[in-house]
Amino acid sequence: MKSNYKIVFLIATILITLSISLSTINYIISLKNATEHLKKQSLPLSLDNIYTDIQKHIIEPYLVSSMMANDTFVKDWLIHDEENSIKIIKYLNTIKNKYKMLNTFLVSDNSKRYYTQNGFIEKIDKGNKNNQWYFNFKNSQKSHEINLDLNENLNNSMMMFVNYKIYDKDYQMLGATGIALKVSYIDDMLKEFRQNHNFIVTFYNNEGKIVLSENSINKFKSIDDNKNINIYKDKIISKDSHLIEYSKDDGNYLIKTKYIPELDLYLSVEARVDNLLKDIKKVFYFNLVISLIMTILVTILILFIIKKYHKRLTFLAEHDPLTSLKNRRMFEEKFGQFLLLQKRDKRDLSLIFLDIDNFKKINDTFGHATGDLVIKQIASTLKMHTRQTDILARWGGEEFIIALIDSDLEKARVTTEKLRQSIENDYVLKNLVNFTVTASFGITETTEKDSIENVLQRADEAMYISKTNGKNRVSSL
Repeated sequence: MKSNYKIVFLIATILITLSISLSTINYIISLKNATEHLKKQSLPLSLDNIYTDIQKHIIEPYLVSSMMANDTFVKDWLIHDEENSIKIIKYLNTIKNKYKMLNTFLVSDNSKRYYTQNGFIEKIDKGNKNNQWYFNFKNSQKSHEINLDLNENLNNSMMMFVNYKIYDKDYQMLGATGIALKVSYIDDMLKEFRQNHNFIVTFYNNEGKIVLSENSINKFKSIDDNKNINIYKDKIISKDSHLIEYSKDDGNYLIKTKYIPELDLYLSVEARVDNLLKDIKKVFYFNLVISLIMTILVTILILFIIKKYHKRLTFLAEHDPLTSLKNRRMFEEKFGQFLLLQKRDKRDLSLIFLDIDNFKKINDTFGHATGDLVIKQIASTLKMHTRQTDILARWGGEEFIIALIDSDLEKARVTTEKLRQSIENDYVLKNLVNFTVTASFGITETTEKDSIENVLQRADEAMYISKTNGKNRVSSL
């Protein structure tokens, strides 16, 4: 171990020296070339990173909505099973929780019933102005849309809805489904871009109107209202990406544009050049500190790994990798110790040996992966119904062995019968293989003259008696 610590110290010294040297050189070179890299590399790369975040926070709800609209379960439910509202409510709740959406919804065009993950909400009507969104959407040529609206069913909060039409095989509209996000959440996301990256992010529609922006920053409603950039409207509202440079009283600015086909919106990311140069300096100082911290953490991690290495090897040597129960070698070692204590202290000690019935059939029918799951579940059941003072191990294959401390043969029989019933009645096992899984048990009580070998032999013979007499039973010798 001392030799290992010396190696770690040497590695840490080299890493720290290398980290400081590289960070300093990189800082000096990057600072000189910052302005040039800003236009050609830094800004495009940063904008790509922002687009990735936008995909994560905004495009994902769009994709989820699309997936719901094309789900065959949803279509079949609308066509054949709409009276069973519990199914669609559970489905909407599952989607909401799985993708962590604020709200999921579905409207049936046939019944005009509006559902969310919380249940049936209302029956929409053309006479209700709050329901006009659905009829406008239905009559439009779009298969999907994004709109902002107040929703009385969601605390009258300003919401962004991603609506998607549901069609049958004949392309007849069955209804609409989708998700909802709070606009305040999106506003917080845009605020984070500005505070962390000094970028102002805006979304425009085809007419140049602002669809999404940070409320506290953007005072305009469209590109036409902003005299500094309205001359660049054709470039901003373009499916080709553009880099726009312009100046105003407080400095020089860059605008990077990008069309987002998934949303049919145009993304504009605006940055002040002076702020970006200042941030580059901060980043390099920050990287210098982080590199030193990471070097220290790596050193600590290496020390921790070395310290835990032997413990881990010991665990692997003593336990079965599939079930994490003790393995055969460890059981024999522990049982041998208990057998000596039993002879010295005159304490009761019994042994249970069990074998899963028809396990070859499980493997041949369902595959070894299912067989492994059966073994793991039985191991879990055995662990649940045995004491911590007992010794539970996987003997090999589909066989397990248990040493019951302070238990005579009668107590062992009671415990074993409980284990047999627990396995037989385990619904998890039944679901895995579609039939009842059972096990055959053999039990024996040790005597002062016993060795490990003959105790194990008696338990094994008792187990085979159970196998011979029909399986799924307890026998003793």
